[in-house]
Amino acid sequence: MHSVDARTAWSCRGISTSQKLFIFFSCKDQMNNLRPQQEENMEKLDIEAMSNIDISQDNIKSISDKCNDYNKLKKTIEQEEKKLSLLKNKARDLEERIIPEMMQEAGVSLLKLSDGSTVEVKPFYAAKIPESRVEEAFGWLRGKGFEDIIKNTVTASFNRGQDNQVSELIKVCEDHGFNYNKKEKVEPMTLKAFVKEQVEGGKELPFDLFGVYIANKTKITNK
Repeated sequence: MHSVDARTAWSCRGISTSQKLFIFFSCKDQMNNLRPQQEENMEKLDIEAMSNIDISQDNIKSISDKCNDYNKLKKTIEQEEKKLSLLKNKARDLEERIIPEMMQEAGVSLLKLSDGSTVEVKPFYAAKIPESRVEEAFGWLRGKGFEDIIKNTVTASFNRGQDNQVSELIKVCEDHGFNYNKKEKVEPMTLKAFVKEQVEGGKELPFDLFGVYIANKTKITNK
């Protein structure tokens, strides 16, 4: 099948206008059909060009060596982190279990070493309210009259030109339709001190609700 250029056909004499239009649109369809194939061929050429980039063997070896170094370093880090974790666990066991038990058996809470260092065992308190039980814990504190250890933070959003109203209380914010966020929390050190006071005072305290952890801890003071 012979192809005819649309512009050539349009300039030919002795051809009716309807025939010229038919040839013109036929040529246009042929060009549209060829375009995807041309684009595909260009993509193939780009891929082939990239795949034929010449990389020297020295460069490949250098990259390979660095990749191997990286993998070895990652494995070394993992091994060292495991070792560090084991050492920390061993130190904690000595600090919170072995030494306190030995000193308790010896009937002493304070000991001076030959190098002049002082060893002392004291109770250690830690607490953290589980996120899923925050409201329950705050309800317990309020019900027992300990709401004063709860810290309230109110953040209000004001539009421009309302600087004079920033100091208004929550009720004023609600009356004016301002949006605000209210957050409640107990500071970690406040909670720790509260737990210590309750435990040492023999008072009621739900340990699971406040994530209480108590242990004897060894403290060594160097001379």
